[in-house]
Amino acid sequence: MLCYFWLLTWTSLRLAAAPAATPAAPPTPPKLTTDQLITRLTGAIENLKTLRCNVRAQERIGTSYQQARTSMKMAFRPYRVYLRNHKGIEVLWVEGQNDGDAWVYPNSFPYVTLSLDPNGALMRKSQHHSVLDAGYGTIAEMLRGSSQRQDHALERSFRYTTDTTLAGRPAHVLRADYPAFRYVPYKPAKPETVAAIAARFGCGEYRILERNGLTPDATVPAGKTIQVPNAYGRRILICVDQKLYLPLLVQVHDDKGLFERFEFNDIVANQPIPPQEFTKDYKDYKL
Repeated sequence: MLCYFWLLTWTSLRLAAAPAATPAAPPTPPKLTTDQLITRLTGAIENLKTLRCNVRAQERIGTSYQQARTSMKMAFRPYRVYLRNHKGIEVLWVEGQNDGDAWVYPNSFPYVTLSLDPNGALMRKSQHHSVLDAGYGTIAEMLRGSSQRQDHALERSFRYTTDTTLAGRPAHVLRADYPAFRYVPYKPAKPETVAAIAARFGCGEYRILERNGLTPDATVPAGKTIQVPNAYGRRILICVDQKLYLPLLVQVHDDKGLFERFEFNDIVANQPIPPQEFTKDYKDYKL
């Protein structure tokens, strides 16, 4: 009996002295592939129903940079957008209303609301993008490329390169490199609008306008040679929110260096926006 008691005691002491088993670490999730990240990013953009965010923009105009901070709210299908920048300028565009024009409050003399063509010279002056391109539409076009482009090397060069943190939000980083970026001569066989030429080359309209001294509503005559970028940029960086899969940062470089940079903050996606917030007489607007 004593031997048995001693054996039990000795065994209990050994068990008590043994280190506790360490729980197995949870398996590390497999890293996203580039294709998976692009699919989730484009899907998140295409499935947006509403969007609220603040945007900090830096755009190269001539040889200098224009800075802007804009509060934005949007609804899709039908498309409606309201913008208010740091200068107090307000813009409202609603699909099917105001004969296709935007309501614009300039916050300067004579302090009256104007109706302006969103693609006209006044609204596009010193602007890379139209109000109709607000949000993430241009980014989706960068990723998929124009269906009219013969060279899709830029789109195929996008790679998921690393992870980072922007304003406290974890993000995946997509990068595209296209060292062949340059301006090429283009001579339309029939009259073409600048918008149609930009779609053909997937380059955006602004640099075509700037390089050739054209206005946004211009039509290039048949046989006239103009200079056109052969892609949207030489290097493109997109930081994608790891939760929302929407862009937090888009930065584009071309042959002259930084072309444009957009930072998206305070993003609220797919939460209902009351319809009255897309009306000219909404109580919080000066329109």
